[in-house]
Amino acid sequence: MRNVSLISVVLAACGWLAVPAAAQEAAKSSSAAASTTPTIDQSLEWKSASSPKISPDGKRFVYEVQTTNWEENAFERNLWIGDIATGESHALTTAKKSSTNVAWSPDGKWIAFLSDRPGQIAGTPDGKQQLYLISPDGGEAQQLTKVEKDVNALEWAPDSKRIAFSMSDPDPKSLKDRKEKYGEYSIVHSDYQMTHLWIIEISPSATPAEEPKRLTEGDKFSVGSFSWSPDGTRIAFSAQKDPDLISSETADLYVATVADGAVKKIVGTPGPDTSPKWSPDGKKIAFETAAGSRYFFYANSKIAVVAADGGAPQILTQTFDEDPGLVAWGPDGIYFTATQKTASHLFRLNPATGSVEKLSAPENMVAFSFSFSRDYKQAVYRASLENQFGEIYTSSVAPWAPRKLTAMGDQLKGFALAHREVISWKSTDGTAIEGVLYTPPNMEAGKKYPLLVVIHGGPTGVDQPVVNADRYYPIERFVAKGALVLRPNYRGSAGYGEKFRALNVRNLGVGDYADVISGVDALIAKGIVDKDRVGSMGWSQGGYISAYITTSSDRFKAVSVGAGISDWMTYYVNTDITPFTRQYLHATPWDDPEIYWKTSPISNIAKARTPTLIQHGENYRRVPIPNAYELRQALEDRGVPVKMVVYKGFGHGITKPKQQRAVMEENEKWFAQYIWGEKPEEPKTPEPKAAEKKSTAAVNP
Repeated sequence: MRNVSLISVVLAACGWLAVPAAAQEAAKSSSAAASTTPTIDQSLEWKSASSPKISPDGKRFVYEVQTTNWEENAFERNLWIGDIATGESHALTTAKKSSTNVAWSPDGKWIAFLSDRPGQIAGTPDGKQQLYLISPDGGEAQQLTKVEKDVNALEWAPDSKRIAFSMSDPDPKSLKDRKEKYGEYSIVHSDYQMTHLWIIEISPSATPAEEPKRLTEGDKFSVGSFSWSPDGTRIAFSAQKDPDLISSETADLYVATVADGAVKKIVGTPGPDTSPKWSPDGKKIAFETAAGSRYFFYANSKIAVVAADGGAPQILTQTFDEDPGLVAWGPDGIYFTATQKTASHLFRLNPATGSVEKLSAPENMVAFSFSFSRDYKQAVYRASLENQFGEIYTSSVAPWAPRKLTAMGDQLKGFALAHREVISWKSTDGTAIEGVLYTPPNMEAGKKYPLLVVIHGGPTGVDQPVVNADRYYPIERFVAKGALVLRPNYRGSAGYGEKFRALNVRNLGVGDYADVISGVDALIAKGIVDKDRVGSMGWSQGGYISAYITTSSDRFKAVSVGAGISDWMTYYVNTDITPFTRQYLHATPWDDPEIYWKTSPISNIAKARTPTLIQHGENYRRVPIPNAYELRQALEDRGVPVKMVVYKGFGHGITKPKQQRAVMEENEKWFAQYIWGEKPEEPKTPEPKAAEKKSTAAVNP
């Protein structure tokens, strides 16, 4: 277990806790002072700060603040700008809808961003993400594009006079004519609209100098990530054969010459090659690569370097045992982020020697979204510490001296939140497993508590001992009601190295369940858990493991399956990411039906006894809804209590606040009934309207 008081001493010594923050941006949650436990609505209303970008001179920073708009039923983001020296900040954009994807011009005079706000230019398609410019000193944002499809990403040219952006092509006339004649239909693995690169020139008055010009075109590839060369004459980009998620393994690297649009492939190794970053001298390009691995879903990715004109790539992180996330190539090395157990840090790679140096501190921080000043001497980033809410920080790169710039945690004042700590135990095969244990602030010695297991998705996700707003599961309310909550980092989780991530290969569900149940047993053995009041819940891969619990164990009193897999065959033939299953099970269902059956929760349905709540998005293509219907019908046929809730119009996630409220309330009521023995609320008969009362009275005097 980790000692939080010791961390506080370290933070005070390095100055982390000493700097005032921009308190005016912290949310004032309604009725916070009246209750020590956040309501579901209050949790949904917690603001968050993210995606910071530092100005080229290192003096200012821009970041996104997410708020909840109940009237529009939306989580919206606007831009804030602050002073690095003082931390003082204020809103830069206040328009309806969201403003995101900030990028400073290299000369520091303008900030480009994307927004789906109502367009200023007549004829702008409603709700489409357009490119905008705004002065860092404030004023009205200027719309630069009026395009039919969303702008996906943007990057300034080094001369601050051009912006490259990507977007998918509009529907061609042939497709529009087809729709007009035959109505809407689609051809599977066809009808693709490729994503391509465009360049727009910016006038000194921050208006488009002319219409955007296409840089890449055709149906041979679809563009992903991209970056300008230091001299502004070329753009390196990744592209795959089509926009389908199942085609991600075909992503290769290309370089386009801006003057004539000539395109050259420079890397074509098996597996995805993405995220190109130029060396400061423009002679080489760093990128993320699967390095030819067939099993890139769970194997370590690598950072490699290739000559800008092509050639044999050189792998630089062969001995680094985690997935590196490439950030930038600075004058003193290549910067990347990586998860380390339940922490996340910034690293610097020496391209000449391959040596790796960890830069960020303290040890137990969770940090990401790093942005550097032009000279790479100052950085901003988002980070959380144990038992703290996420904030924007700044630090000099050498020495690392972090300073907090925001005060989002102020909105949590008045709430008595659960305490989080990292614990560990041995799984049934001896594998060391970690997890995050949530306990009440006033936990009583010798008392046995109900235990709720909340299982993350992924499977390469990871749970960390930091404070986040509750979304799908009202964890703070569960703990306040008297439960312990365990969030296990089961085999396959990120942060523990490639070998650990591969332990559930051809072992999905089986090994995962063993990791969960051994954690439950470890807490029971400590005498702090009531073994007769244990429940489980999770979304996506966490929903799959919860479904496995439903059909494999009678030790849980209630389970909630969120967007989970019940049958790998059903999943395989319906999902939009079939390579996932082929990689983890090392087969298709036609080659090895036995492994698909063995690892499917539905194979154990005869053992199912546990009351199960099923929640699923109607249009969830990653885990298609037939999985939910199959599990519901099987449980119903077996006489097991089951309730299924379908969220109309939603896919991978339930992304709107009102529906997230519904998800959390359903989970709160389900576990209140089966863990705490509370009777479910009876449906209330609506009061008849006055006119209806009068009509009834006339018929029945």
